[in-house]
Amino acid sequence: MAPANPRIIALFDVDGTLTIPRGGDLVDESLSSDVFLTSLSPSMRPHRGIVGGSDLPKQEEQLGEGIAKVFPYNFSQNGLVAYKNGELQEVQTIAKFLGEDNIKKIVNWTLKYLADVDIPVKRGTFIEFRSGMMNISPIGRNCSREERNDYEKIDLAQGIRKNMVAAMQKEFADLGLTYSIGGQISFDVFPTGWDKTYCLQYLPEGDFDEVHFFGDKTFEGGNDYEIFTSERTIGHTVTSPEDTKEQCTKLFMS
Repeated sequence: MAPANPRIIALFDVDGTLTIPRGGDLVDESLSSDVFLTSLSPSMRPHRGIVGGSDLPKQEEQLGEGIAKVFPYNFSQNGLVAYKNGELQEVQTIAKFLGEDNIKKIVNWTLKYLADVDIPVKRGTFIEFRSGMMNISPIGRNCSREERNDYEKIDLAQGIRKNMVAAMQKEFADLGLTYSIGGQISFDVFPTGWDKTYCLQYLPEGDFDEVHFFGDKTFEGGNDYEIFTSERTIGHTVTSPEDTKEQCTKLFMS
């Protein structure tokens, strides 16, 4: 097999880009196995990496166990947990950065706010604490696939997550936090600068002429927006895993 182009890298979001949102199955097995990129023209084949907000176990649920070794670059939690060629590079934590007192303030405020949100169904795990961020879900992450789909429609019509984000921006203005809506049911809260552009520090400018990023939430406020609009990347908006495969085939085929 010919080596990858040493000056080009393609980074992929996970939900909605390589797979349907969490709770569903991989749409095209060739996406997780990397076949669709390794089958392209050797002269144009880029290095490959994934960058997602979820932790590594959740990435493995969607893309398969050992995914950190499948893609040369693997960035979970926006790169706060970074792997290169299967080797762990760094782990950063939000608790260490913000301090426990501020974490408690956010948790307490969130639970009080969600108690007053009126939606047809509420399930468990409204706050998921990750090493690099807090993921907040008004319906609760334990909802079923059907409940997830129903909630998304309500959220789009009523702006539940957008309204909550606006309230948190006002309440915690002094903490320097960023709020990023992604997937169907939740949004991420993390220190400003800890969005997906965080992973770019592991891709030195001197090593790559082009950094392509593929994602579906590239609109302002979406969790792909910052890296999509970064001066360091060439952004590509996709609508589905099938669209990702089609765009990559056209872009990297000589």
